[in-house]
Amino acid sequence: MNFDFLSDPQYDILGAFLVTIELTILAAIGSLIWGTILAGMRVSPVPIMRWFGTVYVNVFRNAPLTVLIVATSVVLSDTLGLRLAARGSSTFIADNSFRLAVLGFIVYTSTFVCEAIRSGINTVPPGQAEAARAIGLTFSQNLRLIVLPQALRSVIVPLASVLIALTKNTTVAASIGVAEAALLMSTMVENESNALVSVFVVFAFGFILLTLPVGLLLGALAKKLAVRR
Repeated sequence: MNFDFLSDPQYDILGAFLVTIELTILAAIGSLIWGTILAGMRVSPVPIMRWFGTVYVNVFRNAPLTVLIVATSVVLSDTLGLRLAARGSSTFIADNSFRLAVLGFIVYTSTFVCEAIRSGINTVPPGQAEAARAIGLTFSQNLRLIVLPQALRSVIVPLASVLIALTKNTTVAASIGVAEAALLMSTMVENESNALVSVFVVFAFGFILLTLPVGLLLGALAKKLAVRR
């Protein structure tokens, strides 16, 4: 196999993967926060909150990710005029596309985070929540102090799967011009027709390096923090 392209200065492979990592980290943090809020809504005693959480999850979880990412650019930015970067900046287009992609990933991935956390909430013995209510804790206090700490410990493995899927899903950001690994790979496939296999091997290996340690680390963490019933 021919790997001469690795020394070509026009291909910033490391930089492209750094963008992928940044996309993953920011979207993961946002998805965890929003997904936890959605999970609280789905188990809330308030009907309108349960309704909103249920509708949101069922709509966005079943929507194609590519459609959502393109919609953030076409609908939110081009049609509605949403700008997530300084308009006068020399990097406005790149910054705005990147942040719109992060927003799209949060909207989509948070639904899977929500369902993972909700399944963890369902594993907490009902007696603990009832005892918390008996001593006067409100629903939000009960959720925050009693239920969620146990639920999160029991869903580390499912959340790890969501994070790995998110890392691979970042390739969709190329559809709105975000300069991450998939966009660079597409460019290299066009320019390096004599080294297609090598290009695919390099990028496949790169994504393995990103996802495999995450799975191993969070798997070990799940065993260490497992809730013993």
